[in-house]
Amino acid sequence: MANLKNIQSQIKSVSSIQKVTKAMKMVAAAKLKRGQERMEKARPYSERMENLIAHLLKNSNSELSPLLEVRENINKHALLIITSDRGLAGSFNSNIIKRAEEEIVRIGKDKIVLICIGKKCYDYFNHRNYEVDYSYSEIWNDLNYNQAIGIGRGLVSSYLEKRFDSLSVIYNYFKNAGSQEVLYSQLLPINFDHTEQIQYNEILYEPSKIEIIQSLIPKFFNTQIWQCLLESFASEQASRMLSMDNATENAKDMISDLKLQFNKARQTAITTEMLEIVGGAEALSN
Repeated sequence: MANLKNIQSQIKSVSSIQKVTKAMKMVAAAKLKRGQERMEKARPYSERMENLIAHLLKNSNSELSPLLEVRENINKHALLIITSDRGLAGSFNSNIIKRAEEEIVRIGKDKIVLICIGKKCYDYFNHRNYEVDYSYSEIWNDLNYNQAIGIGRGLVSSYLEKRFDSLSVIYNYFKNAGSQEVLYSQLLPINFDHTEQIQYNEILYEPSKIEIIQSLIPKFFNTQIWQCLLESFASEQASRMLSMDNATENAKDMISDLKLQFNKARQTAITTEMLEIVGGAEALSN
């Protein structure tokens, strides 16, 4: 009977966990839908702005903005790492941290400055005595463009103060609900050489071409930060939804195995009791 009670307790415990994972899957699916819609709306805007600035910079001096100037001596390289505040999202955070460590080894720990978005990356690198310049957390529950502006202003200010000479970002790029890709890309200085050139004919610039470039560059940088945050948020929810779905299915299989064990143990107990009764009856008859 003790074994039966133990199995019953395990079935009850796993069933409770299954309810939790199923609820978390549904919450992640709802957040993914909203996050994916925002991300897909932001992508065309970011691409259009990048193409426009690339066209404006054609035959223009890169000294129009300090965010475009390539510094000859790179003393410090900043690495913006975007993870989540919570776990239970499969390999979402571990893939980012693994890629960040690869870049730190490649560049050199003494030349790296880390800027962490999300508790997971901050806790990991802070406990290992890395130089963490800034950290941002608790932004995912109410993610909005003003937060991206605030982060962007802080990064630009540090860059202009020469606390670091270049800035790159590591984040999860959302492909679809079942696939995300870890990307490493340069943010500062801003480079438009890879951008596809689109011809804009018969354009009049007001107030002037230079003023337009100088006003668009900071906005484009903030838009890049915003796009990275949206991509990461959607990837996190997709990874958590898939992880919780797998956990729910595993709990279902475990409950089936436990029920089979319970039935076998109960049948064994019943058979044992019947044999004891028959044996006792034969002993009395003799």
